[in-house]
Amino acid sequence: MAKNNGAGLDTHQQEFLKLVNENSRSQHPYTVFKDFCELAALSFSNAVDRSQYEQREARYLQIIKGYQADEVARFPQMLASLTLSLEEHMSDCLGALFMALELGNSRAGQFFTPYPVCSLMARMICGDVKEQCKARGYVSVMEPAVGAGGMVIATAEAFRDAGVNYQQAMHATCIDIDATAVHMAYVQLSLLHVPAIIVHGNALSNEQWGYWLTPAHVLGFWNTKLKCDRDEKQDQEETGDHKTPVMPNIVSKQVRELGAVKKKTGQLTLF
Repeated sequence: MAKNNGAGLDTHQQEFLKLVNENSRSQHPYTVFKDFCELAALSFSNAVDRSQYEQREARYLQIIKGYQADEVARFPQMLASLTLSLEEHMSDCLGALFMALELGNSRAGQFFTPYPVCSLMARMICGDVKEQCKARGYVSVMEPAVGAGGMVIATAEAFRDAGVNYQQAMHATCIDIDATAVHMAYVQLSLLHVPAIIVHGNALSNEQWGYWLTPAHVLGFWNTKLKCDRDEKQDQEETGDHKTPVMPNIVSKQVRELGAVKKKTGQLTLF
């Protein structure tokens, strides 16, 4: 069993560690943590993304079968602890818990940047977000190696502290090659109501194996807004005018696929 170091964690995070320990009697702590992240991600996704519901519901039931009834009951308690921690202060809560559980792999480079560093970097990069929002009404954020979402959360916090509602004025497109990192980022961004697409893929090769839409993305009709950006990109390519950021191919492909989904009636739909 991994050594759980609760130093520097709030009471809700410490409760989370306790619950992980209690579920680690028959499973390795990494497996428990990984399964929690995926279960929570599947639950959030199935509430808003009906196109992937059946596949993800089957995956949810497959994971649950590996745990006893009392162990299954602890997963919602872990989610409650995570939610309470994020309500008290914006941070990379799951990244801190991952490191506290000593689940990192130095050879694979599995480390999460401390949140204070993310916060400093975000404030240096963001600049005057109010001015940036005036052009299109929102700012697009691109994170090609999202990890647990620390930089995106820090950017959202910088928006909030500048008096800008990040839930309406910021959209994040996130990519990571590691499935657990994708789930971690998706869960935290969902709880913080950050509009985002989290892509499980390789930002260098443009390979893509899956995607996750946060509730804020779906409820905010961001597919339509991103489609307008894609159309604008095409216009810019034709005229040679590049005044706005161009979406990477992996993201443009995702937006195109999402926008192409139709109901049997032929009506365009988000799902």
